[in-house]
Amino acid sequence: MERIKPPELARPSGFAHAVVVTGRTVFLAGQTALDADGRIVPGGLAVQFERALQNLLVALRAAGGGPEHLAQLTIYIVDMDDYRARAREIGAVWQRLVGRQYPATAGIGVARLWDVEALVELQGSAVLPADDRAGEG
Repeated sequence: MERIKPPELARPSGFAHAVVVTGRTVFLAGQTALDADGRIVPGGLAVQFERALQNLLVALRAAGGGPEHLAQLTIYIVDMDDYRARAREIGAVWQRLVGRQYPATAGIGVARLWDVEALVELQGSAVLPADDRAGEG
């Protein structure tokens, strides 16, 4: 996976401008801060971001990948001002769960999410190394 940082663009912080990959693509459905019982966890935006990211990573691991395979991430945010105010806290969660590599990322402000209690939703794509299953199915 090659992360592209064009010198003509501002230095990326918390995202990559572009990611070039080769392999098997995994499309990850949007994940909110749902617990195992299907309820949104309480605790505010950073707590919900952490749970949504954990849920996304569980889905990715079930598909045979890990955080290092994330190529693209879209973050749907109900309160953009709150998200920006908690950027360091959210960044610390990212680094603890994923590391210092970032996928191509977009943050999009939305009026609300499917579950009205949800403050953030993460959706992404990952690319796993090609293996002998390529071409199946």
